[in-house]
Amino acid sequence: MSRDKAGFHPLLRQRDGQHARVTNEELFFDLVYVFAITQISHGLLHHLTPLGALQTAVLWFAAWLGWQYAAWVTNWFDPRTPAIRGLIFATMALALLVGASAPEAWGERGLAFALCYAGMQTGRSAFIVIRLPASHPLAPNYHRILGWVSIAGCFWVAGGLSDPAWRLPLWVVAVLCEYVSPMFGFPLPGLGRSRTREWTIDGAHLVERCQLFTIVALGETIMASGLSMAEAKIWSLPILGAFVVSFLCTIAMWWLYFGTSAEDAEHVITRSDDPGRIGAYFHYIHAVLISGIIVTAVGTDLLLENPMEHAEGAPAIVMIAGPVIYLLASAVYKRVACQGFPRSHLLGAAALAIVGMAGGYLPMLALAGLATLVLLAVGMTEKTERESGLL
Repeated sequence: MSRDKAGFHPLLRQRDGQHARVTNEELFFDLVYVFAITQISHGLLHHLTPLGALQTAVLWFAAWLGWQYAAWVTNWFDPRTPAIRGLIFATMALALLVGASAPEAWGERGLAFALCYAGMQTGRSAFIVIRLPASHPLAPNYHRILGWVSIAGCFWVAGGLSDPAWRLPLWVVAVLCEYVSPMFGFPLPGLGRSRTREWTIDGAHLVERCQLFTIVALGETIMASGLSMAEAKIWSLPILGAFVVSFLCTIAMWWLYFGTSAEDAEHVITRSDDPGRIGAYFHYIHAVLISGIIVTAVGTDLLLENPMEHAEGAPAIVMIAGPVIYLLASAVYKRVACQGFPRSHLLGAAALAIVGMAGGYLPMLALAGLATLVLLAVGMTEKTERESGLL
């Protein structure tokens, strides 16, 4: 952000035309989310019901929004300054407590989860509001952000105090407050609304942050495979086959994501006349894309537990739903990042749906193997699309 557009402030990153690198403080902060993603995926693993899926989605969006709002702060403000570094560490502590309370968030620790999460979101924004002078161009935006996370915080705490029957609808409203309000510029009576054209961001930094979080999420599928192999009493051929399939599935997802050039994604943001809006799109899309990875990690756990058991009911749905969500979100991401829509992803999602219909007649190893082959085929087809100029 240049001085002429945002004004000088000692906490801001100083833009010199070079890529704003991701700092060690930001990498350290992301470690908390290795734990959070594990907690969330295990919650889904043990509650494979429609209600469990919805509850997991709420917790995941809360985790993502906590990270997303922090990522925007470090895109604008320098994490190497003592004040912002202290803010990051305080946020880490609260985020760690959020992750620790997540397994019982719908039970006895609902209020603890809500207080830690709301405290993290409002505390971060309040700190920026206090440190920025009212005349600074970023100040009105953060006043609006503080307003909306405070509104959401009321719903979080109300849900934590309520009976479990009321907790879910209250927390859904809280998530929507934080997820939807940026789409409209955080509008508030008396404060107006922000315009994304005013959000002067570093596109390369934002893209790199999203990439690093995607690697953190993919690490969950690696961890699921490794832990399952460590706990297996005998490494039988079905277990070894399930390990190979799950590992290839992780590679396929990595290939599909990182096959998109980072430079292409950066240029889309930096060359746009509305970089803030494109940056917001990136975060909206990644929330869904990474949820596909989390669901796939749950499928990996199920696969390695009983590879020869027939895939029926919820396990079959999970093993197909993860890759489908990932492919569809990846297609939208590439539409934004590459200005081209990969038809291979839609065909792959359709193929996965057909594979899923046969799930009840196949052991989980065969179902997972077919799903992995579809992902690998999509990766190869996308490469052809790219080389032929279709993407």
